[in-house]
Amino acid sequence: MKKTNVNKRELFASVPVPKALYTMAIPTVISQMINLIYNMVDAFYIGRTGNSYMMAATTVTLTMVMMNVALSNLFGIGGGSLVARLMGVNNTGKAKQVSAFSVYGSLCVAALYSLLIGLFLDPVLRFLGASEATLGYARSYASIVIVIGSVPSILSLTLAHLLRNAGYSSQASMGLSGGGILNMILDPLFMFVLLPKGQEVTGAAIATALSNAAACAYLIFAYRAASREAPLSSRPSELKKIERADIKGVLAVGVPSAVLTGLFDAANICLNIIAAAHNDLVLAGMGIVMKVERIPNAFNIGLCQGMLPIVAYNYSSGDHARMKKVIATARNAGLVVSALSIALFQLLANPASRLFLSTSAGDTETALITVGYAALFLRIRCVASPVQFINYHTSYCMQAMGNGRGTLLHAFVRELVFYMPFMALLDRLFGETGLAAALPVGETCGAVFALYLLRRWLKRIGERELSA
Repeated sequence: MKKTNVNKRELFASVPVPKALYTMAIPTVISQMINLIYNMVDAFYIGRTGNSYMMAATTVTLTMVMMNVALSNLFGIGGGSLVARLMGVNNTGKAKQVSAFSVYGSLCVAALYSLLIGLFLDPVLRFLGASEATLGYARSYASIVIVIGSVPSILSLTLAHLLRNAGYSSQASMGLSGGGILNMILDPLFMFVLLPKGQEVTGAAIATALSNAAACAYLIFAYRAASREAPLSSRPSELKKIERADIKGVLAVGVPSAVLTGLFDAANICLNIIAAAHNDLVLAGMGIVMKVERIPNAFNIGLCQGMLPIVAYNYSSGDHARMKKVIATARNAGLVVSALSIALFQLLANPASRLFLSTSAGDTETALITVGYAALFLRIRCVASPVQFINYHTSYCMQAMGNGRGTLLHAFVRELVFYMPFMALLDRLFGETGLAAALPVGETCGAVFALYLLRRWLKRIGERELSA
């Protein structure tokens, strides 16, 4: 038992920074990429029908699916970050209490979300931009994936965060990746074999819900196995011991992290509503782009998630020189990937868009128009990749250091002060191309503000060291 804990501490505290970051980030990046593929696989197979209205429906429901991520961050990143910091000061007892609170907290939030969506499904879908042509498809998908499937989805993401922050990145990634691989197998089976033609969206939803349930089952097993050695627990008895200060510690980071993702979803809602006001094909084209551009984002988010526990551990242990080196190494790696993604998307915008919508099946005329919109939007929006990474990276750094207030401020300013107003303004001035251009403009402004917040926080840490 002690040997495993020492190895995890050595990984966080003394293993050379590039190797430590590689060890933690590679499984997380792989997991993010596989999960991205399985989230995109629904859209890929739906695109084989050539039905732009089915594609628009998946765009509408994407926001609801992403809310699962936001809610899992509440206790997954909030609790996970605190677990890593408690490990840094060798307080394993409190870490177990925090992890148990996070597990049961995520279960309660997931059940409440499922209930509310089930009660108000149609009004929510219409608010998100569903039209008469897309409402039936969107309702079918959301009823299965959200109303029925949110509890295992949110719980599995929370468990993965807790495992990762305790040093079990491979186990976390294996669970999420396994669910993704299973979804890739089940999607065509349910969409094109078991269900009749016209029910492809329902088939995709069933495959996704079953895959999420399987991933959740594995992660529960992995979490219980890890809890024999790591400061993790799912025992209800640990809930009785947790102190109010520790609950505040979870929520101080978890709420800003959830709000950050929630505001990102709110921005996508705004984007969908404005795009839908043009027509369903603009909405479908924007939906394709939002899936394609998640490829570099998945890599960069995986990198940041791998970085977070190392930064959190060294922040609490007082090794701030190592912490800053981890931050800089991760930043450089993410910027390289972001720059490469711009070059690739500029060259391959049209074929990348065609991957998600067939132009030879179904209504070929509307499919060609939709792909044309998607390629145009992708070439504009991909320019935002480096500054978008800076926003992710800086936010994760502040979460790792327990700076929930800075994370929350950054989230509000990034989305509500910059991105959403630029959507409305640029769309009014330049139409749908202006709407696409709002992302690079808004993310650039957000990144400048994020770097200011991070520099101010690091300066405060330096001043504390001098006065100590």
